[in-house]
Amino acid sequence: MRERILRLATAVWFITLVAMVLRTAFLAYKACLIPAQVLATVPFQNEVGNVASAFAQGQGFCCLFRQPTGPTAWLAPVYPLLLACIFKLLGTFTLRSFYAAVLLNCIFSSLACIPVFHAAMRLGGTAAAAVAAWLWAIFPSGIILPFEWIWDTSLSALLAAALLWATFKLSDSSRRRGFALYGLLWGLSLLTNPALATLLPFLFGWLLYRRGENRSQHARLALIAITLIFLVCLPWTVRNYRQFHRFVPSRSNFPFELWSGNNKIFDEHSREVNRITRYEQVRLYAKLGENAFLDDKWRNATNFIRSHPALYAELFGRRIVATWLGSESPWSDFARTDSPLARFLLVWNALTLFGVIAGLVTLYLRRRTHFIPVACFPIVFPLTFYIAHTSLRYRHPCDPVLALLIAVAVARAGGTDYVGIG
Repeated sequence: MRERILRLATAVWFITLVAMVLRTAFLAYKACLIPAQVLATVPFQNEVGNVASAFAQGQGFCCLFRQPTGPTAWLAPVYPLLLACIFKLLGTFTLRSFYAAVLLNCIFSSLACIPVFHAAMRLGGTAAAAVAAWLWAIFPSGIILPFEWIWDTSLSALLAAALLWATFKLSDSSRRRGFALYGLLWGLSLLTNPALATLLPFLFGWLLYRRGENRSQHARLALIAITLIFLVCLPWTVRNYRQFHRFVPSRSNFPFELWSGNNKIFDEHSREVNRITRYEQVRLYAKLGENAFLDDKWRNATNFIRSHPALYAELFGRRIVATWLGSESPWSDFARTDSPLARFLLVWNALTLFGVIAGLVTLYLRRRTHFIPVACFPIVFPLTFYIAHTSLRYRHPCDPVLALLIAVAVARAGGTDYVGIG
């Protein structure tokens, strides 16, 4: 009986099933607290819901703010088109569409247990793999965000974990088919969440480095993957150039994101403090069009950064804290809040950061050859958000890898033999 329990506890299919149960249980709990008419509309009142609605109604990839403002490249196409399919089948802004979208998010989040398990197996054996998958199964953001955000967040987490696993798997493979599938996976990932592109040079570079004397052969295989990435992304890039007469490989919204976290509202001496509203920005977008609107935001953001270097450095530091602890002032927020859930999440975030650091140190000391592809997730991926603006939601795609790092530290601390596969 003990052996059966142990086998079950280390079975990735069982851990994935438990993850799905936890996520759907949270969905059921929250849905009981919120009126049906709210669930059918409010979660879709964002850019993804607006574009998906327009596409489902045959208007094309457009209408970013639910107004006839024309085509947009503000979002990468995969998730809005996926949501548009749900709208087409189950109705636009209906309760059935809400449940379908959230359940799909839950499936994406739960399935991330599989690549996390197999990637951790490469680093620390069965014990580390099981701990990593279980950690991801109970990870608060993995349980909460599929319900809270009908966005590409959960799908991006699955794809990011899959990219790491596929990178490890290809490190000892010379099959063209494997590299072709790797290129297709990267293409899908970039058209889902272009922020994952920051990881591409590190994962590809590590693959080439691992081949040693076979680097020339591996470079040819890597070229197959890169070619397929290019071919997958090309139709969307061509569409954007035809619509906007400029090079937009995936999405165009970075100037707005940069301005959102770096503008005069953060300057206590500015006369414009507390005067920025969503209505004002939507009206300006409709008036100028997407190109001119984003050009204006780029000018304003870069001028602000140049003219406020000390304030920008402060904001940069505050965003680092917020990315990892969930708040720019976690200690005072912990003392002020009367929500047990908020306090739990603040403590969990602090423990996660400690575990990630311990995992990075352990990985560097024990499995240094695998350090770069794992470390680039917590070190490189969040850089874009430090520069622009941040939230735990933006960090979420690398959360499964954070669970893996914590598992590496836990397995080592538990005295488990540190023997991986790769």
